[in-house]
Amino acid sequence: MRSKLPLLSALSVGAFVLACQTYDFEPVEPLAIAQTTVEEVIDARRSKPNIMLLVDTSASMTDPVDPSNPACMVDHQGSRTLCGREVPCSVDVCPTRWTELQAAVPQFLESSGQFVRFALTTYPETRGGTGAVDSCREASQSTLLKGLPEQEDDASLLAHASEINDLLQGIPNSGEGRPLGGTPTSGSLNFVSGLPGLQDPGRENFVILLTDGLPNCNQANVNTGANPELCKCTIDNNGCFSSYLTRGCLDADASVVAVQALKQKQISTIVIGFGAETASGEGPAVLEAMARAGGFRRTCSAERPCGEGDTCNPTTGQCNRSFFQAGNQGELARALEDISLAVKIPEPCLIRLDGPQRPTDPKLLVVYVEGERTPSSDSTWTLNDDGVLFTGQICERILASTPEAPVKIELRAIRQR
Repeated sequence: MRSKLPLLSALSVGAFVLACQTYDFEPVEPLAIAQTTVEEVIDARRSKPNIMLLVDTSASMTDPVDPSNPACMVDHQGSRTLCGREVPCSVDVCPTRWTELQAAVPQFLESSGQFVRFALTTYPETRGGTGAVDSCREASQSTLLKGLPEQEDDASLLAHASEINDLLQGIPNSGEGRPLGGTPTSGSLNFVSGLPGLQDPGRENFVILLTDGLPNCNQANVNTGANPELCKCTIDNNGCFSSYLTRGCLDADASVVAVQALKQKQISTIVIGFGAETASGEGPAVLEAMARAGGFRRTCSAERPCGEGDTCNPTTGQCNRSFFQAGNQGELARALEDISLAVKIPEPCLIRLDGPQRPTDPKLLVVYVEGERTPSSDSTWTLNDDGVLFTGQICERILASTPEAPVKIELRAIRQR
C-alpha cells in the first residue's frame, strides 16, 4: 500500500509575521501512521521581544535552599536553629535561595542578552519602613530597577543585560538592602501591566515571574483571618490573626486575575516557582493557575524532558505542568535556559520541529524549496535536535527574502506509531 506523505509545514520567509501555528492530529491509513499538519509564516528580521523580569525579593529568599544541610544550623539565643531570615546564613557553606538565584542568572542574561530587550522590577518595596503595611508594598517606580533599553543593537542589548545582572548581584543576602517583607504578587503584576513599554504591538511581550512564595499582602483580599478556612494563612506564628489580618491570607484569585489582565494586553506571563513553598501545599495549584492564565506553553521532547516531577505529553509536545519548578541553582538555570530557547527569535535558517512535529525516522522527512524536492546534504539542509537547519545558498536566499520575494519551503514527514 502506498502512503501519502502528510504535509508537516509550509513556510514563507518574509518580513512580517502573518499567521500563528496550528496543530491538527488526524489518524490516516494505515493506522500505524500519524498525520501532522503545521502552517507557519516566519520573519527573518522580526523585532526582538520585551521581557520584564519580576523578581521576588521577599524575606524568605534568604532561607536555605536546602534546609536539611547541617551547615545551615546555627547557634541563636542559646539554641540551635535554622539560619535564614532571622539569622543570616553563612552562604559559603549554606547557600540560600537568593545566592542560588544570583548564581543562576548571569548565564541566562549573557546568552539571551543580544536577542532580548530586558527590564527588571523587584518586589516588595520595603525601603524606609518596618511595619506590616511597609512589608507588603507592591512593586512601584522605585523598584523598577532597570527599564527597557533604548538601543537595540547587539552590543547595547548585551551591555543592558549585564547592567541588570549587576543590579541583582548587588542585592545582599544579609544586612541593609537584603530581601525583606511579604509577597505582594497581584499588586506587582498590576504595576508592570501598566508600563507602556511592555505594550508594544510590534513585539512579543513577556513577564517572567520568579517567586519563592505564595502570593499575599493584598489589603483588598475578600478573605481575612477571621475565617481561617477561607483565609489560608501564609504567615507563620498566627500572623493572619493579628497585624496581617487580611494581608497574610493567600491571594491566589487576584494574582490569577492580574495575569489574565496582562494576557488581555498581549503580554504573556512565565511563572517560575523557586523553593519549598512553591513545590508543596497550596503552591503548585496556585502557580499552575497563574501559569495557565499567562498563556506560555512549555514544550518538551525526548531530548529536552520537562524535569523532575513533571512529564511530557507526547501528543501535544508540551509539559503537563505549565509553570517551572526549581529547587536549586542547577534546576533554576535549566528553567531559564528553556525559557531563553523558547522566547528568542529563532535562527532564520532553522525551522524548529518539536515533539510530534518530528518524523520518527530522518528518512521519512522530505524538503521542498520553491516546489523542488531538495535532498539533504551539508550544503542544503540537515535534521538536528532542534529541527531542519538550512545551509549554503538556501540559507542565503532565506536571509535575503522580502515580502515581495519570499522563499517558500515545505517540509513533509510522517510519524510511525
